[in-house]
Amino acid sequence: MSEVTARLTGMRWAVVADGDFGARLCPVDATGRPAGPVLRESSFTEAIRARPEVERWIWRATAENYRRLLAAGVRVDRCYDVEAAESLLIGHEQGQAGQPRSLAAAWARSHGLPVPADAPPRSADTEPALFESGPVPLPSGTDELTALLEVYAGQVARTAAAEHPQRMRLLLAAESAGMLVAAEMSRAGVPWRADIHRELLDSALGERIPGGEPRRMAELAEEVSRAFGPGVRVRPDLPQDIVRAFARVGIPLSSTRKWELKQIDHPAVAPLLAYKSLYRLYTANGWSWIDQWVHDGRFRPEYLPGGTVTGRWTTNGGGALQIPKVVRQAIRADPGRRLVVADAAQMEPRVLAAISRDPGLMEVAGRDEDMYADLAARAFGGDRAQAKVALLGAIYGQTSGDALTHMAELRRRYPAAMAYVDDAAAAGEEGRLVRTWLGRTCPPATAFDEIDDEQPRSGGYGSTPRARARGRFTRNFVVQGSAADWALFVLAGLRQAMASAGLRAELVFFQHDEVIVHCPEEEAATVAEAIGSAAETAGRLVFGATPVRFPFTTAVVECYGDAK
Repeated sequence: MSEVTARLTGMRWAVVADGDFGARLCPVDATGRPAGPVLRESSFTEAIRARPEVERWIWRATAENYRRLLAAGVRVDRCYDVEAAESLLIGHEQGQAGQPRSLAAAWARSHGLPVPADAPPRSADTEPALFESGPVPLPSGTDELTALLEVYAGQVARTAAAEHPQRMRLLLAAESAGMLVAAEMSRAGVPWRADIHRELLDSALGERIPGGEPRRMAELAEEVSRAFGPGVRVRPDLPQDIVRAFARVGIPLSSTRKWELKQIDHPAVAPLLAYKSLYRLYTANGWSWIDQWVHDGRFRPEYLPGGTVTGRWTTNGGGALQIPKVVRQAIRADPGRRLVVADAAQMEPRVLAAISRDPGLMEVAGRDEDMYADLAARAFGGDRAQAKVALLGAIYGQTSGDALTHMAELRRRYPAAMAYVDDAAAAGEEGRLVRTWLGRTCPPATAFDEIDDEQPRSGGYGSTPRARARGRFTRNFVVQGSAADWALFVLAGLRQAMASAGLRAELVFFQHDEVIVHCPEEEAATVAEAIGSAAETAGRLVFGATPVRFPFTTAVVECYGDAK
């Protein structure tokens, strides 16, 4: 390493792949401008491995870069994902969430050129290792490192111009950290016993029948048909068949949803509901799913941080965020290891307390106790279920039944908290943008699915039923999105804590308010403590000095199915 390079290793460095294996890289200063010479290395992985002192790596996108490094055994402490940052900044600045986010799009946007569309998402049924779409190409003759440096410097300036610059910097850092966590979780994989999964399927579905449904499903389908009379043949997997069958016996249905079917008194209902339950298992997590997604004792979904507009994660294929309870019995720790399963307690109400600064709600959220039970003792005659419905209804915008009475009581007790979500709802109805605490921005009114462009409006966005639906969305967005931002800091803090302590523990699963760590048995207590510490630290970093606590309910188990 040259003397100049040695002096600069503590700074941020920008890096791009050069050819199939090489790299070009250079240090950058606080404004995002080059702070030293451009270096060329013959190995991308060795270029990173040889510079452990680099504070943060700046690159186009984490997914492909970090997968390559992880495969070579190279861990990156921090990064700045330019494409993830572009997505957040373009939404914040122009209310254009969902616009193209690639490096090529950001570069074109900054030069006033036509913006290329992002690459189409790969099929959700294709494993990441089997398909790579490649980056959106820059215009011919445009150097990638030059474009990266230019776009990054522009993003630094745009961040400084944000409504709350420091919050936006935190959000960009957290989103990039989430990208690292996602790549590491995909590589580690959820420990999965395919043999136990197959036994569960055999028990629930019955033996497989070549060219047909499993035995138990076929039997239930026959029961459904017999319930409608001799000679009647009904396909329970076809909603239109079910609707027609019930119509023939004088029972109108608007859908075949579970709640609607349960209101009907007819002998076909019980076998139909049982069939629907098994059908979901068979199609979403059946034998074909095992063959496609479980290899070498691991399920490795592709996590997509910020996959929804609120910042919640999604997955591309595999259905990792919707694992049914019966299948969770197959998620088992390796011999000598344990699963540390942690759930955030009453996350959304606690976040509402933190962002609204409501004194009364912060006092309730300032204890590790059950918020709903506490609220029930104060306002709902000890009825915890009613208190939970009331508080969540205020967040999600429920306006029917007892909700109005509940809202009146909540507004009396927690006026600042209720005003916070009421204001967000009003902004949404009027077509305005709302932001999470850190600055993640909701989609514009024109992109909202519920908007009826054919309905006339006066005085702005208006108050049509569809506009009110957007108001309910924005009411929820400011809370749920802020909770998603907080969860990113929990993940980042836990990841750093485990690495700093030299633990062999691995983050293997995350969804919304739940995290699973797979670790040696002797590390389980340390991991559980680290989760709690990460949650409290995240609360201080994201929301500042508040009395609000963010406790986790933690279980140390061998089998995920035993955690709840």
